[in-house]
Amino acid sequence: MTTANKTPPGADPKQLERTGTVREIGSQAVWSLSSCKPGFGVDQLRDDNLETYWQSDGSQPHLVNIQFRRKTTVKTLCIYADYKSDESYTPSKISVRVGNNFHNLQEIRVGKEPAPP
Repeated sequence: MTTANKTPPGADPKQLERTGTVREIGSQAVWSLSSCKPGFGVDQLRDDNLETYWQSDGSQPHLVNIQFRRKTTVKTLCIYADYKSDESYTPSKISVRVGNNFHNLQEIRVGKEPAPP
């Protein structure tokens, strides 16, 4: 998603899209996964249904690659992870890397699992 303003933490991306604050641009990209179980791939990752999900089926690291056909500025990335429902399979670390190709990716952000309540 892209946005002109800073998106508040915890904001609902769908609500922000409806109000014109952000614009979903994931459909402009080619998505690929390092591995997935049948029926738990890119379609389930992107279907806006919180009951479906991507499930990897291989050794770590588990990767989601998002490639745009042309140079694209992305200001906000929204990822939904439900630690309470499935902490054993939810990632404890998410690394965001950017670059012009797979060989020059640079890590720009690392997200860690939230502390237990």
